[in-house]
Amino acid sequence: MESFMRFLLLFLCSSLALPLAFSSGQGRKLSALVPSAPLVLQYHKGPLLTGPASINVYILWYGKFSPSQKATITDFISSLGATKAIPNRQQSVSSWWATTQRYTDSTRKGVSGAVKIGGQASDDLYSLGKNLKRSQMADLVKGALAKRLFPTDSRGVYLVLTADDVYVERFCMNSCGFHDSIPLSKRSTILFGWVGNSGVQCPGQCAWPFAAPLYGPTTPPLIPPNGDVGVDGMIINIAAVVAGTATNPFNSGYYQGSALAPQEAVTACSGIFGKGAYPGYAGDLLVDKRSKASYNAYGINNREFLVPAMWNPSTLQCKTSLS
Repeated sequence: MESFMRFLLLFLCSSLALPLAFSSGQGRKLSALVPSAPLVLQYHKGPLLTGPASINVYILWYGKFSPSQKATITDFISSLGATKAIPNRQQSVSSWWATTQRYTDSTRKGVSGAVKIGGQASDDLYSLGKNLKRSQMADLVKGALAKRLFPTDSRGVYLVLTADDVYVERFCMNSCGFHDSIPLSKRSTILFGWVGNSGVQCPGQCAWPFAAPLYGPTTPPLIPPNGDVGVDGMIINIAAVVAGTATNPFNSGYYQGSALAPQEAVTACSGIFGKGAYPGYAGDLLVDKRSKASYNAYGINNREFLVPAMWNPSTLQCKTSLS
């Protein structure tokens, strides 16, 4: 999902084609000699997860997660559709998610603004082991449905989250997460996604900017707002997976490029978190006065999160939670 190879390619292209102009005061800015064409995600006429019904997220915890790790992630998902108890509504996770409502289907209905947790289940005994193939994520979801841990929900996003000691095929090499669909019958298809905890295995690839990248600019890592490099990195990738599922659930929604490797609502804006961002620099962010952690969005329970930029179909630009 958040592909490090794409990040590296962007960095190399920028290094070859664009001069870097640094300014003091509010941060560093990237200027180009030749303006680039607007980024456009084409709509391919397929269904979206439109409102007003809610999008229900079902979490399958695979491996061992601490209570604090689970609380951070569930608070983030609950913040997507939160309408109350947010200290700053204009710079909130829910206002970030509101951009998805500008993605409309052929009937002009927008993606639902209501997101909630539909249920949770744990597989902390590693039922399929600690070395998984990507295809086994669908097996885990189907197994949970067979055991009636979750209902069969056409509005659901079944999210498999793997712990930091679980190795997943292609994890860290070119993928930090993905989403797909599972046909259960001729009339029933469900949506699922996967995100892994990269805190131990590859924080530089999947938890940037909270860890130094293996290649490219070596700016100091940012302090994660919830004190956990792996989990705060997961938040970024969960945001990308859920937004991609809502706006391109069956590879017939909004995306750019090949349907086999699409650039979607968030992945089309890789590496952008604040104003003035460029490869290797996340952009101008908010900084917590006490912890010195960097963030750009408020959530429920006084949480602070760093969420990635999302392409705005109204402006044809990557929009951050601070812009």
